[in-house]
Amino acid sequence: MAIVIDPKRDVDTYLEIAKQNNMKITHIAETHIHADFLAGSRELAKLTGAELYLSDEGGEGWLYEFPHVGLKDGSVIKVGNLSLKVLHTPGHTPESVSFLLTDHPASNEPVMLFTGDFVFVGDVGRPDLLEKAAGFAGTKEAGAKEMYKSIAKFNALPDYLQVWPGHGAGSACGKSLGAVPSTTVGYEKVRNWAFQYPTDENGFVKYLLEDQPEPPKYFAMMKKLNKVDRPLLTEVPKVKKLTKEEFKAAMDKGVKLIDARLKAEFAAGFIPGSINIQGNNAFGTWAGWLVKYDEPFMLVANEGQLDDLMRKLMRIGLDNVYGYIDNVTVWTELGNSLEKAKLISLEEFDTLAKKNGIQIVDLRGESEFKAGHVAKADNVFVGTLQENLNKISKDKTTVVYCQSGDRTTIGYSLLAKNGFKNILNYSGGMNEWANSGKAIVSEN
Repeated sequence: MAIVIDPKRDVDTYLEIAKQNNMKITHIAETHIHADFLAGSRELAKLTGAELYLSDEGGEGWLYEFPHVGLKDGSVIKVGNLSLKVLHTPGHTPESVSFLLTDHPASNEPVMLFTGDFVFVGDVGRPDLLEKAAGFAGTKEAGAKEMYKSIAKFNALPDYLQVWPGHGAGSACGKSLGAVPSTTVGYEKVRNWAFQYPTDENGFVKYLLEDQPEPPKYFAMMKKLNKVDRPLLTEVPKVKKLTKEEFKAAMDKGVKLIDARLKAEFAAGFIPGSINIQGNNAFGTWAGWLVKYDEPFMLVANEGQLDDLMRKLMRIGLDNVYGYIDNVTVWTELGNSLEKAKLISLEEFDTLAKKNGIQIVDLRGESEFKAGHVAKADNVFVGTLQENLNKISKDKTTVVYCQSGDRTTIGYSLLAKNGFKNILNYSGGMNEWANSGKAIVSEN
């Protein structure tokens, strides 16, 4: 017997692990209705016949709309010789629960806590997503106060408990997540900022809500799809390689083209109108910002990338992939020309930054910008750039930059797609700028 907690949508990995260990997946549980990925709980249940165990906490509007075993604070899930006690730990979301595991053959005392998006390594789940991403006005302060109460519940647990959170560094569900996969209750009491406000609720709420990163646009759709009865996808989809004729017809119709090559390859020659989202760990996140759920899109990617890219896309429900090409030479073979990105060096940027009549655009998030930026820079977050093109001048030479260049190539490609001609890409970003000792302006 085995239980899977908060499964991703490409569930074949769990089936393979169970097979290798001669186990049968009999239980599937979720800590909350997720916003950052499309849970694979129902896909896994369909393939295995396992029972779904989901929170019935949170009140009206926070209940799953498909059959499941409902969980309340104090409920117990039994899996062979293991038991998992449910702790209602609201704050990140109203229905959020954690699972306190006891390994009965070893001890009758609990040994592990699965916290989902409640307590991370070094951080706690943000309570503002419902308001910022899903449009539930007035919920972030209430969520922060609920989180304060949940922290007190966590604080009462024994220090030796192992803690397994749902995410690590890079997740938008918090602002300062640690990179290691697990921690202990005792370590978090000492090192996690959230446990340094034992008698100061207002201070806790203020710190929790300030400087949170921008929630990706697709989070609102995830909240909906994880709650309702939806079509299931039980295997990683295959994507069709397009012929030159099919690709040309799609381009003529205006089908969006996502170029997943490395930024240096993109800069050396790209198909006009394509958007460069590198096929790294952040590929799904930026695709979720820039691709609409009701529109087909194409990929530029080599065959070896496809399985990984399709997994990243299906994990956030972007299933409408029309097809792919494996090389931009398809475009030139059709009699067209590639464009090249206009890259500038640190020295060139430093010279331009001292001139009048130059627009400098920082594409990072607001909190990053406030922490330190190039003088006279405007802040236009790359995730919302398409909605804020009016803030970019077509009459001036404009230099775009971010932290290390990955977001800059996204922004540059978006501007080029929208007809901006006088755009320069400073790919060294704030990392290179700061390391070279150049002046930095801070607003904190």
